[in-house]
Amino acid sequence: MDALVEQLLNLSAQTETLIAVYDGDDRLRYANSAFRSAYFIEPDETPLWPDLMRRNFELNRGTVLRTDDFEAWLRSTQSRRGKIGYRAFEPDLCDGRWLWMTEAVQQNGWMLCIASDITRLKAQGRTVRQDRDQAIKASYTDELTGVANRRFVMARVDDMLAAAWGGGSGCLAVFDIDNFKRINDRLGHHAGDLVLRDFAHRIHQNVRRNDCFGRVGGEEFLLVMPATGQEDAIAMIERMLTVIRFSRPLSDSPDFSYTCSAGIAACLPSDSVSDLYRRADEALYAAKMSGRDRVRAA
Repeated sequence: MDALVEQLLNLSAQTETLIAVYDGDDRLRYANSAFRSAYFIEPDETPLWPDLMRRNFELNRGTVLRTDDFEAWLRSTQSRRGKIGYRAFEPDLCDGRWLWMTEAVQQNGWMLCIASDITRLKAQGRTVRQDRDQAIKASYTDELTGVANRRFVMARVDDMLAAAWGGGSGCLAVFDIDNFKRINDRLGHHAGDLVLRDFAHRIHQNVRRNDCFGRVGGEEFLLVMPATGQEDAIAMIERMLTVIRFSRPLSDSPDFSYTCSAGIAACLPSDSVSDLYRRADEALYAAKMSGRDRVRAA
């Protein structure tokens, strides 16, 4: 087996096809020379994917990113990256190349990326396909906060339950910003929007690559945590609530702070989406009734 692995590594080093492997934390664990050359990665470097994309964006190299706000682009892209088993797309490189890239994700979160140079193919319809990709991205993104929207995150609940029916585990968390109506009434809807954006940004920074976080309406958000037991989910949510407690999102009101509550439900083999959502929502209600700014499990 070791000889076979060595042979495969030698072959990948010689091919012009771009090959890379990321772990569940989105850190690069292997990349052949073609991939490292395209994305300006030193031979001994193992960067996190967000750090790599940020560095190349600042230096105007690597993937062409059609945005003036890198952090907003990153938040939107990470809301979808690695959440489904397979996807394919057509990135441009700043050096003029056009790639066909695929991402295949295993249950443990490791991702295999393979990209082929298709610059020489006919470019007829290329703009149409890129516009289609942008439209698909927009259809899965919450416009205000930049994280996944209800449509995308509920599809990930379906995926998690399908795995649970096969013997897997998983948890769903429902978040609700405490006293949000009071924030809107007292400080105005603009302040409310800033709080929603701040909440989405801070929670998203603490979401694992395999998990899916999104806004489902108003001040309510969902976090889908596949292959996660209830105790681990509670510990993770409690850390997130601590992050929110210390946030001060309003520059005009530097002393303003806010909190949120969360309810968690673990998948049962017999669960439907509505069953799981209802139990998580009931746990959220229990968190609200017991004083807010806390997490409760169904």
